[in-house]
Parts: sequence; C-alpha cells; structure tokens
Amino acid sequence: MNVIESSGLGKRYRGKQALTECTLSVPAGAITGLVGPNGAGKSTLLNLVTGMLSPSAGSIQVLGATPGTQLAKVGFVAQDTPVYASLSIADHLRLGQHLNPAWDQAYAEDRIARLGLDVKQKAGRLSGGQRAQLALTMAIAKRPRLLILDEPVAALDPLARRGFMDDLADVARNTAMSVVLSSHLISDLERSCDWLIILTGGRVRAAGPIRQLLAAHPGLTTEDMVLTYLEKTS
Repeated sequence: MNVIESSGLGKRYRGKQALTECTLSVPAGAITGLVGPNGAGKSTLLNLVTGMLSPSAGSIQVLGATPGTQLAKVGFVAQDTPVYASLSIADHLRLGQHLNPAWDQAYAEDRIARLGLDVKQKAGRLSGGQRAQLALTMAIAKRPRLLILDEPVAALDPLARRGFMDDLADVARNTAMSVVLSSHLISDLERSCDWLIILTGGRVRAAGPIRQLLAAHPGLTTEDMVLTYLEKTS
C-alpha cells in the first residue's frame, strides 16, 4: 500500500499557484526525501499531506483516507520545530504519553538521555538545536505509521544531523513507520533515503527510488543528479 496518493494535486493561495498537477505515489516502508529550492512548494505539499491545507485542485489520500483524519497515525514536525516554552522536557514526554496511544516512553527517555538533555529543563531555555531534537524525539516516540518532517535537521550541527539521520533510518528499518522529509541538504538525504521526490516551480520533476534515478544518470552523484533536474527547469 502507498502511504500517499495524489492526482493532479494543486494549491493556490495568496494569489499564487504554489503547487500544480502534483501526481505522486509514495510507497509504505520507505524513507522519502523531498528536495527542491526555496519556494519550490515543498512545505505546501507537506501541509497538504498533513491536512493543514486543503487542495485547490485534484485529490490526495494519506494512509488511504482524507488528510487530517488519522491524526494518531501521522506525525509531523514543522520547520520551526514547535515546542511549549513553559513546559519542561519531562512535561513534554508526559504530554506525549497522554495524547498518543502508541507512545514509546522508553524510546523517548532513552533518546533524551543519549542527547545529554536535562529532563527538568524548560523548553524555552533550550538552544535551537536542542528544541529541534526534542520535537524530533516527540515525533518519533509517537510511533506514527507516517512521519512527516519539514527541514528537520536545519537547526542541527553536522554531527547532530548525521546522528539523527542514522537514528531515523534505524527506527524506520525496525518499525512499520514510513518517513517523508524535506531538506535542502542533499548529502543528508543520500545517507538515509531510498526514495526521492524532486520539486521545482510547484511541480514534481522526478520521483522514484534513488537507485533508479541514478541509473538514468550514470556517473553522477545524487547531488549532481538533483542539480541536473533543477537546471533543466531553471
């Protein structure tokens, strides 16, 4: 089963066409990378997937249903990695346990400990990278069937980015969780993703297994291959 199915999907708002004729089939069990320049429509697409936006045209189904109707099965971390400033890390974990039926408290506690974070610390006093790590921990510990991450590693330093991507790949391999994440850091996606969507100008330019896309461009790295698609549409 595909976790995302869209046909002719479009979104127009603020007098601008942000997404046009987006037809996709994203397979279950994959870590899917979504790449494209700023303004390409990546966040618009992810917000349509989560149900935070409604389509202006076309159709989309997520986990076989209308987006936004299966909140317990979909995890989402937005670009600003939102957390509650007045709550401690421990409060966040208790809240996650209360709100999510499949919550994995042991995983959340272990990951926070591995990150060296003090559970008594208020989220508002954490650095940007630490807040991002807390939001990411909450999203994974929810144990969703589909995890959506919008620029999840933007606030992390290179070592932390690598550790998070490795951790994400390990979780995805050992659970039934599918992942879709956007990033402008192609090298990070190359390490962990097995499926790729290239988006520019609000349109899907390529989508498929990374190995298959690379096979069509022999001798190129993933980054060079992506740049080739971007240059064709610039």
